[in-house]
Amino acid sequence: MKKTASSRRARREVRIGVVGVGIIGLAHADRVARTPRARLAALCSRNPAKASLAAERGCAFFTDHRELLRSGACDAVLVATPHYDHVPIGVDALNAGLHVLLEKPVAVDLAGAQRLAAAAAGRRRLVAAVMFQMRTDPRFVRLRDLLLRGRLGTLQRVTWILTDWFRPDAYYASAPWRGTWAGEGGGVLVNQCPHQLDLLGWLFGPPERVQAVCGFGRRHAIEVEDEVTAVLEYPGGCTGTFITSTGEAPGTNRLEIAGTRGRAVLEGSSLVVTTNATPSDEYCRNGAELFGRPAVQAAASTLEPAAAPHEAVIRNFVDAILGEVPPVAPLADGVRQVELANAMLYSAVRGRAVSLPLDAKAFGRCHRRLVLTKGRGKRSR
Repeated sequence: MKKTASSRRARREVRIGVVGVGIIGLAHADRVARTPRARLAALCSRNPAKASLAAERGCAFFTDHRELLRSGACDAVLVATPHYDHVPIGVDALNAGLHVLLEKPVAVDLAGAQRLAAAAAGRRRLVAAVMFQMRTDPRFVRLRDLLLRGRLGTLQRVTWILTDWFRPDAYYASAPWRGTWAGEGGGVLVNQCPHQLDLLGWLFGPPERVQAVCGFGRRHAIEVEDEVTAVLEYPGGCTGTFITSTGEAPGTNRLEIAGTRGRAVLEGSSLVVTTNATPSDEYCRNGAELFGRPAVQAAASTLEPAAAPHEAVIRNFVDAILGEVPPVAPLADGVRQVELANAMLYSAVRGRAVSLPLDAKAFGRCHRRLVLTKGRGKRSR
């Protein structure tokens, strides 16, 4: 007999099953086991040899996620499978009445992400969330607070250079699905960058237009994109530039935000906020000196990354299920992240800017062509 939401609150415990028992899934399983008011109830893997991992942790084991969902052993699932499996497993779990926490990205394409959203619609008692752990990072929490309080004024420019994802060819050669359209669904936009693409939306909202240039197998013997340069146009006139690569070393990770009241620069653990004594637009209108500019004041701070960000998301997921807080990263934001990644790829393939909201069907046709025409194995050199 399935437990009701009220009975779960009464016992103050959430039984969680982890679907996908690779490196990430197993790490999440151990995090669940350490989370207050959560219990690791099950592991699920298509590989029956991994039953020993469940035995070591004192939980049930399943080789088919549908059997797990029917068993009544779990109130929620954490999905940590390869990308293409996120949608069918997530939809099945929601339809079975279980709460869902999905690893990133929630889907490879927008249509799949929208299927998940449709499954969650009307099931308001269920929590559907995404493992966007960087939302718990003190550096980005501070930036978001600055923006919400208007400390930088009207935003004019966002520049994120994110090229410290270097991967050697050995990384892509380690598994046949890596770096392929059919196996992975994409490259740096799908695998490495979903967290930063999510942060773009969390900090600045969705852009209106995206124009991107991608390098497909430019630095590696792979099919998919390993370099991206994208220009984002936001409502109100702010522009953004997003540059990322898995083929650059030593690489850079620098986020710069410019507004009428000042500038914030985040690089590593260093955050420098420089504020204008007079907003730049006001000074521009009223300043009398030909080469004048506002006086400024800089404040530097050191903010270390979160020590256990994944645990923070799992803890929030449990608290949300128990009705105490909203999810830190709801499924709707996972859909938005997929849309932005798809828009960049679609623009690069088409060779022109695309508008948001993105046409999910048109992108789906484009992506299927990439799988069919490009997906013939990794390039040789």
